Amino acid sequence: MISPDVIRSRVTDYLSAVAGGRTADITALYARGATVEDPVGSEARQGLAAIEQFYGALQGADCDTELLRLRVAGDTAAFHFRVTTRTPDQTITVEPIDVMTFDDDGKITSMRAVWSPDDLTVEPR
Repeated sequence: MISPDVIRSRVTDYLSAVAGGRTADITALYARGATVEDPVGSEARQGLAAIEQFYGALQGADCDTELLRLRVAGDTAAFHFRVTTRTPDQTITVEPIDVMTFDDDGKITSMRAVWSPDDLTVEPR
């Protein structure tokens, strides 16, 4: 069974990769048959190609992340974090709660992001 310390490390790796806008680095954290449902209620994406396509929107983005709260139990992490993305015209901030499961190798097997448009803040730059 995967240790809580490995899960905590993978969450940190995930947030760093998202902040860096590195699609390949984000995708590398996922297991081959993993699923992403972001936000919850949307169509789940399955497999590395679909996951890489989903995160492609972040490639080269000017954003940063901040971990606000993290809980680990068994093979699951639930964490609240902030993502701030800057475009030439605006700054967009969202604070989702993600729930991830992990395999014994520390790869993400599923990710569900809990947020809605009501959780977005958009400010002109």
